[in-house]
Amino acid sequence: MKRRTLLKAAAIPALLAAGGTAWSMRARGRNDYYSGPVSDHFDGVRFFNPGNPPDRPAWVTFRAVVLTPKAEWPELYSSPFRDVPPASVTGAGLRVTLIGHASFLIQTAGMNMLVDPVFSDRASPFDVVGPTRHNPPGILFDDLPKIHAVLVTHNHYDHMDTNTLSRLAKRDNPRVITPLGNDTIMRTHDPAISAEAYDWGDRVEIAPRLAVTLVPTAHWSARWLGDRRKALWASFVFETPAGKVYHVGDTAFADDQNFSRHGREHGPFRLAILPVGAYEPRWFMKHVHMNPDEAVRAFLALGAQQAIGHHWGTFQLTAEAVDAPEQALAEARTLHGVEDERFTAFRPGQVLKI
Repeated sequence: MKRRTLLKAAAIPALLAAGGTAWSMRARGRNDYYSGPVSDHFDGVRFFNPGNPPDRPAWVTFRAVVLTPKAEWPELYSSPFRDVPPASVTGAGLRVTLIGHASFLIQTAGMNMLVDPVFSDRASPFDVVGPTRHNPPGILFDDLPKIHAVLVTHNHYDHMDTNTLSRLAKRDNPRVITPLGNDTIMRTHDPAISAEAYDWGDRVEIAPRLAVTLVPTAHWSARWLGDRRKALWASFVFETPAGKVYHVGDTAFADDQNFSRHGREHGPFRLAILPVGAYEPRWFMKHVHMNPDEAVRAFLALGAQQAIGHHWGTFQLTAEAVDAPEQALAEARTLHGVEDERFTAFRPGQVLKI
């Protein structure tokens, strides 16, 4: 009974985000988030990944999310780390802290940036059901320095937390940089959120010696039934005084559709921040999330000097055990001849200083 209850509660947000095929077809002719010209990744209503498989029917999502047995996570999976960051990092320094799951604080060039900040207790459209935190944030909200910019990769609930964005808007009023359409979602929730929307290939200057470029990533978007792929998703290339940083919120490996190309076009990369969790069952998740072996292959394709692994151990989104990504990453490093210190699965509160 306990396992069935867990599955039911955790599955609701995922099923809603999946957007049943029939419902999506009824809403096909309208996009309330974004209106713009047709492009190689926008058909006039929905965004898409060029060359990738089409959406799968809702019953396939139900089978993967609800019917697949899940490993039982401990109620609390505590991190040994806790960070109280400095007010700023100046000069040629770079300081990166994992807050939890896919949330990061990046400090460089005198600027403090958050990526995909989620400080809520659940990654869900609901207050009482959906994936809940298994560890507290590695930086407490009140310990955050003044935030100058927030970057949101896409609109899934474990990456776009509108309640957190509202708290930040009230406290610091940072710029919020996000792919097309997500700005509408943010401002609808709270007009005080200073959201700016950009397309793949757009370069945004954040400060002197600090900029970000939005680049393609093999994923998708949805907040509710019927809005599947009506807002864009992206990865980020940061230009910093310490070198370039490649950041991915979510992506499939997709037969290296993007990584080698991004390494050639935007590298060299001092650091890659790559997801390593939420990958089982593989037959379903391989189209949207990398597993640790694919993350190491992505790291090598990018040609980055060092990597941080995230997107594991905080919210139980999929079937694998809480510590499986860390163990699988160690095996993948050995298999591909990557030294342990070059690619580490970070825990909340853990810090990298360059």
